[in-house]
Amino acid sequence: MSAPHRRLTVHVLDATRGVPAVGVRVSLARLGGAAGVAAELARTRTDADGRSPTPLLAGDDLTSGDYEISFALGDYFGLADRFLDIVPVRFVVRDTDLHVHIAVLATAWSYTTYRGS
Repeated sequence: MSAPHRRLTVHVLDATRGVPAVGVRVSLARLGGAAGVAAELARTRTDADGRSPTPLLAGDDLTSGDYEISFALGDYFGLADRFLDIVPVRFVVRDTDLHVHIAVLATAWSYTTYRGS
């Protein structure tokens, strides 16, 4: 049986404007195997609050292992002088009974990420 908190979500904030980053394309892949990155597991766009509208993974689909989330920040910012394009965030899930929340604070030229709550 799944733990009630077992899920993987994201949140993207536009640090330039001080608002949620709406409509950022986000994709999730599990790392591993001979080829390196496995097939895409989930794809979404951030909602009006800059969050994934539903978990990228939930319940028994969230297993221990190495993952990569890609954020299409270049498309979001759309500036000719932007520096960032696709920003990958690699992380490890060890305890699958917890809510794994990946937050990104971004501008067109820099980003920081952390495990939120």
